[in-house]
Amino acid sequence: MTVSHFNKTFLKLLFIALFFCLNTTYSQPSLPQRTVSATPTQPIDFGTFYVTSAGTITVNWQGIVSTTGGVVIVSSVNARPAIFDITLCQGRNVTLTYSPTTTITNGATSITLILGDTEKGPNGTTFTVDTNCTFITTLRVGGTLDIPDGAVSGGYTGSFSMNFTQS
Repeated sequence: MTVSHFNKTFLKLLFIALFFCLNTTYSQPSLPQRTVSATPTQPIDFGTFYVTSAGTITVNWQGIVSTTGGVVIVSSVNARPAIFDITLCQGRNVTLTYSPTTTITNGATSITLILGDTEKGPNGTTFTVDTNCTFITTLRVGGTLDIPDGAVSGGYTGSFSMNFTQS
C-alpha cells in the first residue's frame, strides 16, 4: 500500500467515524395541539326539591336556582351547573352545539331536561379559548327540569351531549 492510498483510506475512515459521532439534529419545535378536547368535570345537580304539581326547577350556569308551579326547593346547597374543561391552543375558536332537550328517567317516569344557556352563550355560540396551551377554558352549563303532574319521587338519570367544534 502506498502512502497516498493510505492517506485516502485514512481520510475516508476518519470521515465515516466523524459522521457517526455527530449526534446533533435540528428540527422545528413540536406543533401545538390542534384538536379541541372537552372533559366533563361536574354533572348538573338541581339540589333537593319536592313536587306538589307540574312545574319547573332551573339551575343556571352560575348555580342560581329558581322554580315555577308546584316545584318547591328544599335545599339549593348541592345545586350546581354542569362543568366542562376545554383545551385547545393558541386562542382558537370553538363552536358549541347541543340538542336543547333530553329525557331523564327513573324507570317509571320520564322528565324533560332542557339545557340552558352556557356562560359563553346559547346553543350555536362561538367563543375563543384561552391563548396558552397550559390553560383550561371552563364552560358552565345550566338547565331546567320540566316536571309533569304525577312525576314519581326518587333519583332520575340520563345524559346529554355537547359538541365542541374547532372553527
